[in-house]
Amino acid sequence: MSDTATNNMNPLKPTQSGQEQLRQLKQEVAKLDDLLRVQQSTLRPYAVGLPADALRKASGMTSKMESLTLDLLNRQIELRQLRALAQTTALINSTLDTDEVLTQVMDTVIQLTGAERGYIMLRDQPGGQMEFRIARGIDQEQLQREDFIISNTIINEVANTGQPVLTDNARSDPRYQQQESIVGYQLRSILAVPLKVQSEVIGVVYCDNRALTALFKDSELNMLKAFADQAAVAIQNARLFEATRAQLAQISAARALMDNIFTSIASGLITLDGENIITLFNPAAEAITRVGSERAIDMYLHEVLPGLAELLADQLERVRASGDVIALELEIALRDQIRVWNVHLSPLRDPADARGIALVLDDLTEQKERESQLAQVQRYLPSALVENMRSTDLSVLAGQEREITVLFADVRGFTSFSELLEPEELMQIINEYLSVASDAINLYEGVVDKYLGDAVTGLFNTQLNPQGDHAVRAVRAALSMVYDVLALHEIMPEDSRLFYGIGIHTGMATLGNVGGEERQEFAAIGDAVELSKLLQENAGRGEIIISEATLQYVKDDFEFEALTPHKTKGRTDFTVMYRLTGRKKK
Repeated sequence: MSDTATNNMNPLKPTQSGQEQLRQLKQEVAKLDDLLRVQQSTLRPYAVGLPADALRKASGMTSKMESLTLDLLNRQIELRQLRALAQTTALINSTLDTDEVLTQVMDTVIQLTGAERGYIMLRDQPGGQMEFRIARGIDQEQLQREDFIISNTIINEVANTGQPVLTDNARSDPRYQQQESIVGYQLRSILAVPLKVQSEVIGVVYCDNRALTALFKDSELNMLKAFADQAAVAIQNARLFEATRAQLAQISAARALMDNIFTSIASGLITLDGENIITLFNPAAEAITRVGSERAIDMYLHEVLPGLAELLADQLERVRASGDVIALELEIALRDQIRVWNVHLSPLRDPADARGIALVLDDLTEQKERESQLAQVQRYLPSALVENMRSTDLSVLAGQEREITVLFADVRGFTSFSELLEPEELMQIINEYLSVASDAINLYEGVVDKYLGDAVTGLFNTQLNPQGDHAVRAVRAALSMVYDVLALHEIMPEDSRLFYGIGIHTGMATLGNVGGEERQEFAAIGDAVELSKLLQENAGRGEIIISEATLQYVKDDFEFEALTPHKTKGRTDFTVMYRLTGRKKK
């Protein structure tokens, strides 16, 4: 491989061609000098001599050759340094990682100057304090800040003046003899240059040697100044890139956070610019409007939701003109369905678009339907039970078959009693008895099915009030009804004292809303209702009669006696009934 090729591969490896020629020339001159001296010795016995200045000129030629060799060596070293500087400058400008740039800069400085160690300090911001960033040794190892004793005086001088500092023996330099760091830590050769970008000092490159004096010359100083100018640009570019990348990361994080917030909002969110073009359409808005965001974004509101745009035309202009917040409840025709939407309009606080508007949508359709259903339920359920049902699916009101317990209570002797009273007085008295019955049913969370004159029906374990102990609850409600009637007698005249006859049966029934559009009520249909009524017809004044089916559920809680029914209405399966005689002692 040629010397030239070798030199191109490694600019720091000395070129040998010029040195080899000088070496050979020096050898020839030395041979000539030796030959002249031999000739002079040979000729001296014959009284013959060489020209007087022959040996002097030969010696001078040797001396000039030595000087030429040294000058060539220095020039070769300087050339290698410049080549290395060019390659390293290109290298440090090829990366935008600040730490990597700083490492390459510091290793190059030590390599070019022959320093023992070096470090870089940078300003955290224009006019700010200098901060230690990196320290490297001649072996390219990372040095810790606490292990690096430096001269703050020199650093501050370079940073404040923007001028480099070179001292070949800091201990004897009169400028720094009073500095403890220099005297105490035996600092000798020191070279420090500023890192400048457009005349602004952004940092300082410092290198030193604690053992050798006069290590750094003007050539190293000039070379390092040129290198520092390039390095400063590379460092500044890397720092700006990292700052920009950090800002982009923050913006991306903020955008992701906003996207997550918009995604998690349960309400539909639509934003419009000043021309009513949709700029944001969150997933909840997609679900409510049944329009995808890819179809809605950058489209006019009237193109995407013409019905909504028409209803909001005046309100949009009002919000833009006054800055008011407007809330509306609208009925929107959406794919052959009428939906009820709650819409809030508010101005966007965006300086870039002062006419922007945010629409917040909530679909109230199901809520309205549910409130309507609950309003119906409130007719026959206690308010506390209705509140418990607000999270229940009321679609079961359409109809469901299930096992229930039916309580049927009727006032005994009411027909003959009513013939003796005026209508107003009669209604007042019967309402008091019906109130006692309904209160007892409500107490055990039964459903007051209906009032039939002086009779009342209570249902337990319907889809509105599911209960595992429905039969026990029905019997307890009947007992409460009997006791409350006796309490009512304490404040009523004797001729107004009436009694309930009560029948209870447990069986299958179909339950749901019955009636037309204008009027509906919850009802139970089936044999369970008919048999409870038949049991009631067999009950005497203040008696509670239950069926065999109900007995199986309550026999552990109450005492009964078996009776033969006297009214059967032709039911061959109705051969025994049970009268409540008391609670079981436990």
